[in-house]
Amino acid sequence: MTRAALILLSIGTALFVGLLAWQGFGSVASTLLAAGWGLALVAAFHVVPLALDAGAISTLLPRHRDNAQPHDPLPVRDALFARWIGESVSSLLPAGQIGGPVVMVRQLSQRGMRMRDAAAAITVSTTAQALAQIIFALFGLLMFGAYAAHGALHDLRTATLIATAVLGGMIVGFYYAQRRGLFGRLLGVLSKVFGKRDWSTLMTRAEAVDAAVQAMYRERARVAASFAFSLAGWVVGTVEVWLALRFLGHPVDWVDALLLESLGQAIRGAAFMIPGSLGVQEGGYLLLAPLVGLPPDAALALSLAKRAREILLGLPGLLVLHFSERSWQRRRALGRVPAVD
Repeated sequence: MTRAALILLSIGTALFVGLLAWQGFGSVASTLLAAGWGLALVAAFHVVPLALDAGAISTLLPRHRDNAQPHDPLPVRDALFARWIGESVSSLLPAGQIGGPVVMVRQLSQRGMRMRDAAAAITVSTTAQALAQIIFALFGLLMFGAYAAHGALHDLRTATLIATAVLGGMIVGFYYAQRRGLFGRLLGVLSKVFGKRDWSTLMTRAEAVDAAVQAMYRERARVAASFAFSLAGWVVGTVEVWLALRFLGHPVDWVDALLLESLGQAIRGAAFMIPGSLGVQEGGYLLLAPLVGLPPDAALALSLAKRAREILLGLPGLLVLHFSERSWQRRRALGRVPAVD
């Protein structure tokens, strides 16, 4: 972990602990314990938005195997596996939002995808997912306008608008970087900083990924389908909030759940540099809680319920990652792994 990541994690941890202490560990814990085995059901339901996110990847990437036709889609099973592992890394490891996509590319390539196609698909699907998150957040802001019309919550509306603007700025910058050869330029910078070696092979691969990204963006129907899958995944994720609050003993209607999820995810996304958005997610739910009449301890319990879901699905994901890497290394040693192209 870099020093910057360690500092950010420390800040997030301090904020997380401080918010829990402010509301009282006992009251938050008792509210969370009221959910009981319902948390397992919330975790199980998360497979649905995961499958939609896997569809967003699968629809972009044709399968390149000996027994596949050039336009055969990537099996959703393989995409779901890669998405699950990548999300586990993003949620539970310090590498966070950077490590997850890298692991997804590696998992797809180990399942027969060409490395450049896997990297392009994850890059484009990540862009589409971020754009869908912005649309989802804007929809939440439209709903929020009705609540904030009284004037008392004007500052909160400003905060969520800022968070959404930050997300928008990041995705626009990321998109234009891709169109200008993101991977080739990034490797060019690295070659200047860490010289004294031959970078030509890596540069050729980076340029191949850039070309694959450009080609993928030209397939507008596929990109639009990926965006639609991602947006559906964000909307369906609202059910997790609805279920969690029901099990926590603070039921809300679907509109309130959508408000909490859309704006909560926008606030969390704007703090992507902090591993797991630790502390920021909790603070976001505390800010949004008054909108739906949710007491502060229930808001923090909701955030902890979502983190419990991350652990329930993420730890098995990391375990599977460990064994799949061992299996791949074994096959590589036996010469059963095709060359990367």
